[in-house]
Amino acid sequence: MADVKSSGLLPGSSPPRSRFRWRVPLTLIALCALFNLHPLQIEFLDDTSSSLCPQPSTLVPEKNGALWANLTALHGTDAFLHRAVDQLSAAVQIPTETYDGMGPVGEDPRWASRDPFVDHLVTAFPRVHASLDLQKVNTYGLVYTWQGSDDSLKPILLMGHYDVVPVAPLSADQWTHPAYSGYFDGEYIWGRGSTDDKSGVIGILMAIEGLLEKDFAPTRTVVLSFGFDEEASGYHGAASLAPALLERFGRNAFAMIIDEGGGYNEQYGAIFAAPGIAEKGYIDVSIEVQTPGGHSSIPPDHTSIGILAALIVHLENNAPPPVLELDTPPFEMAQCLGTHGPDAPRKLKRAVRRARKSKRALKEAERILFEDRKFRSLVRTTQPVDLVNGGVKSNALPEQAVAVVNHRITTQSSINATLTRDRDILLDLAAHFNLSVTAYGQLLTPPAESDSYAGTLTLSAPRGLEPAPIASSSAPPFRLLSGTILASLDATYGADVNKKQVFVTPGMETFNTDTRYFWDLSDHILRYAHWNGGIGKSHTVDESIRADSFVGIITFITTLILNADEATSL
Repeated sequence: MADVKSSGLLPGSSPPRSRFRWRVPLTLIALCALFNLHPLQIEFLDDTSSSLCPQPSTLVPEKNGALWANLTALHGTDAFLHRAVDQLSAAVQIPTETYDGMGPVGEDPRWASRDPFVDHLVTAFPRVHASLDLQKVNTYGLVYTWQGSDDSLKPILLMGHYDVVPVAPLSADQWTHPAYSGYFDGEYIWGRGSTDDKSGVIGILMAIEGLLEKDFAPTRTVVLSFGFDEEASGYHGAASLAPALLERFGRNAFAMIIDEGGGYNEQYGAIFAAPGIAEKGYIDVSIEVQTPGGHSSIPPDHTSIGILAALIVHLENNAPPPVLELDTPPFEMAQCLGTHGPDAPRKLKRAVRRARKSKRALKEAERILFEDRKFRSLVRTTQPVDLVNGGVKSNALPEQAVAVVNHRITTQSSINATLTRDRDILLDLAAHFNLSVTAYGQLLTPPAESDSYAGTLTLSAPRGLEPAPIASSSAPPFRLLSGTILASLDATYGADVNKKQVFVTPGMETFNTDTRYFWDLSDHILRYAHWNGGIGKSHTVDESIRADSFVGIITFITTLILNADEATSL
């Protein structure tokens, strides 16, 4: 059996590809000769040492190597591609829309849209339903258990969700192909859910169906958990699935959990796959201003809408600054990008190597990396104002105006720190407008007893989520996943992707997945979807996925199951 060893080298794998690029100037060689030094005794400024971002070997199954080779060869055929396209297309054609504020299952009729999809899975994957135990949780949550032969091995848990965001009626006619057509144009599969996340659910089931067709029987138990309302925070789906799994398997029962998340794309001249080892927290803060009403012909200097606008601008002008901190997931990513990206700026390569010992170098890395808005958002608590409401008539002073600020909380912060920061920033400006302030249920400043009394400011935050625990990028589960990613890309595209080198870097999700409910089930929760993030769309008009990228998902899940089955130290 393959064993994930502490050295990071994985048996059953090809030799690690070299990550060293020595460029020794002739003058330096001459100096070495003069002082009788070997060139490798010198620390070169442009040495991209792999110790900053160690890379795994490509991990292929050993005991089941012949089976893996047979299946990956099958995945490369046109016949299999069309089979995969047909499966995903059929799933996309079944609308499973999730709306905010849906009532309990059994009471809200909109949940019934799940019935045709669940029924479809039974006929689409006959071997899965004949060989795996299926438990339904809260009617539409699906737990499949593929029992392994060795109960001493911790099972792995593969997650996904089959609900989708609604298609806005006003944009329905803007789709190139209808949103629920599942149309295949020879390259892309079109439709809502083709990426998020029916490709994940169908990819998992296709991988297992394929293994069953080859009579594979697992040594390590494999559990699947499919939610049905992830797009509305999983309050009915994952929130019910996680307790059911905890009761059945126990705390920290799973060797690793894999859910949707980052994929792979090109950066700095290389392909980087970025499994999420962390996930930001979440809190919505409501800012409500109330002022006396009246006829708009006799207005005060500032209406409630005007005051709210000033508060919003003040909050935006005092946003949390982005900071690249050592020993955080974004810093690990920065090290990988700077170390292995062939087109990374020379100054970035130098900065990430020196960052641990030099604050100046860390700031230089910040300066370069923060030119990318997406990377900048990783290292700060974000605070977009996404909802605003106020006023009822053009000639009536608005008595109430409300804005909702959506915070995604960085791993170095917390809900309490975020709420406190908002309160403190807005307090001084509230005093300027003579507003009494109630923050999160506590009256901070009482109403003024004067004719200049303007109104009230109320801050509220009904529900939040702390940043997720950070999984170790040096632990066996992450190394196994990394080696599996490399093997899967090799099997799908050859030794490289578009003639570029492939690397794995720890990543972090800026959004929240169903794993928010699963923290007690494993210390190794990793978020990775294995699709090309540089192509395709999700959550918008013309959501689509390349067919070969979807086949790659099936290859990845197949490889992951086989590799995990042989690993003895997970």
